[in-house]
Amino acid sequence: MPTLVELLEAGTHFGHKKQRSHPRAKDYIFTLREGIYVIDLEKTQEYFKRALEFLKRQISSGKTILFVGTKRQAKEITKKVAQNLGMPYVTHRWLGGTLTNFETIRKNLQELERLENQTKTPEFAALTKKEKKLVTDKLERLQITFSGIKEMKNLPDVVFAIDANKEAGVIAEAKRMEIPVVAICDTDANPDKITYPIPANDDAPKSIEILMKVVEDELGSTKYEEKKEETESKTSKEEKPEKKSAKPSKQGAK
Repeated sequence: MPTLVELLEAGTHFGHKKQRSHPRAKDYIFTLREGIYVIDLEKTQEYFKRALEFLKRQISSGKTILFVGTKRQAKEITKKVAQNLGMPYVTHRWLGGTLTNFETIRKNLQELERLENQTKTPEFAALTKKEKKLVTDKLERLQITFSGIKEMKNLPDVVFAIDANKEAGVIAEAKRMEIPVVAICDTDANPDKITYPIPANDDAPKSIEILMKVVEDELGSTKYEEKKEETESKTSKEEKPEKKSAKPSKQGAK
């Protein structure tokens, strides 16, 4: 868990101007300074810890976490953390209906997979330049939108959003589908809509990075421990000698 000083140096305490802030965010505010709300970093630590414990339980149970960060400051760190954890992600833009109309999204994912496989065939190599371009252009459009979720065969078990206000569409869909949401919430967001809100500055790159690094380390460590236990259990079973069946005793001749 980052210390109060580390959070302070990362600018995690900076909220929005009073007129731009949501009334329900007042529980996480320390003070008002020059018209700008200052987030209570002790509350940040407290709620971040709760969110991490929840996420770690999900990872331990083999659940899928969908990471969403479409704002410029969040794109790279969202992609990096998700990829390192082997989880799906969305960083380009949120396509409405991704959760509420997943069957349609699944068809796009299947088309993406089909086109990727097609480009590796001898038949594709034999196409004309114009025919190849039609295929690759369509493939590129699908990759931009769906590459981060192409391995997501079912709805995610959890959604993690960076910037609860910007990703309001994601959160609304998750709520409708009864999917719990963890989100970094600045003072302009309504934390009541989030299952596990993390009160923090979601605009400053350093603030996002310090929180997401902890998420990556904690969840990565949990996944490693789970995998290690599975491997040790499997090895133990393989090394356990099989019990030899008892030979029937010979009866003496009468």
